[in-house]
Amino acid sequence: MYKKTVLPNGLRVITHDMKERDSIALGLWIGVGGRYEEGHWQGAAHFLEHIVFKGSRKYSCEEIKALIEGVGGSLNAFTSEEQTCFYAKIPSKHLHQTFDVLADMVFSPEITRRDVLKESTVIVEEIKMYHDLPQYFVLELLDELIWPDHPLGRSLSGTAETVTRMSNRDLRKFHEMYYSPGNIVVSATGHLKHEQMVTLVNKRLGHIQKDGQWDYQKAENNQTRPRARFFKKNIEQMHLSLGMLGYDERHKDRYVLGLLSIILGGNMSSRLFVELREKRGLAYSISSSTKSLHDTGLFLIRGGIDVAKAVEAVGLILAELNKIKRYGVNQSEFMRAKDYLLGQLLLGLEDSLDHMLWLGEALISKNEMTTLQDVIREFKKITREDIKRVAKEIFDARHFNLALVGPITDEQQRKIGALLGLG
Repeated sequence: MYKKTVLPNGLRVITHDMKERDSIALGLWIGVGGRYEEGHWQGAAHFLEHIVFKGSRKYSCEEIKALIEGVGGSLNAFTSEEQTCFYAKIPSKHLHQTFDVLADMVFSPEITRRDVLKESTVIVEEIKMYHDLPQYFVLELLDELIWPDHPLGRSLSGTAETVTRMSNRDLRKFHEMYYSPGNIVVSATGHLKHEQMVTLVNKRLGHIQKDGQWDYQKAENNQTRPRARFFKKNIEQMHLSLGMLGYDERHKDRYVLGLLSIILGGNMSSRLFVELREKRGLAYSISSSTKSLHDTGLFLIRGGIDVAKAVEAVGLILAELNKIKRYGVNQSEFMRAKDYLLGQLLLGLEDSLDHMLWLGEALISKNEMTTLQDVIREFKKITREDIKRVAKEIFDARHFNLALVGPITDEQQRKIGALLGLG
């Protein structure tokens, strides 16, 4: 189903031929993100993601966009804690041109002083924008609580200070350190042949031989008491994020935790949605999710809640966590959650772009080819007892971290602190 080739210089190529499609999705993945940055490097991976679009050795900024968007394609990129990805989706006949543009952007960016100075102002505005959006700012506060004094607890975009101080020489050095063949995956899905893709990648990138060092600060997963952060802001809704340490990307129970998240807050049938929104009208949005990283993870509950009923909402969320720890889940709820999760996965993988992201992320993060059959097999193994066992382990009150942004009163802070068991 999936085919993988490792070039002599260490660059990995993975493909999936979706014969019935007329499109191709391409991704160039680099194994670097925010957690690799210390001190003045904070924000460098995200800054570099921006700056490569400004021009490369062969293509100007305008040509990069025109050559892909001009044939009906789309072009974008993102930076996460551990990866940076540049990707495009195009009609299949434009594969060669699109790959050449992506490869030149990623491996031969210009990174001029003028572009860096100009883009730094854009990124500073982006930082301000996220601080002004409470639904995003509350997540930054939560990261600081869960991973204090660690790169994972800092903003991926950096700070206004680190961004404005970053020079084109700094970004070139960062590029040289991390944008090396052994730290890069090319993933491609759609109407293509694996051998064709390997030949294309080898011709364009096979000669690059530079090496790099790709290390990061290990996360500490030893929280022993609950933490909370309240940020007063005069807005109409209280924004909440409750997080606790989850499982790393290779943990045997990571799929169990994913299923537990669906049961609690994965859809409109989930416990938190039904209890907080449908039955009591305490929240407009309420959901849960998981994130797995190399050596740590996160279980997250987030929501937009009624300002006047913040204490009641927090109490109800904690009660639902305790309920699933004590009583587990019934068979009907358990099977519905399984069917929903696998159905969503199947629907997502019908799209060439989503399938490319699935393949590339697995290979760059774990150096594994994860198939749909592998995932189905793992989920079929999960029992209701597994759900209860994992809930007991993850929903330990000593590991709770709560961030709230909104017009919270001192009295609400005191009552919520008492619910969490803050001393």
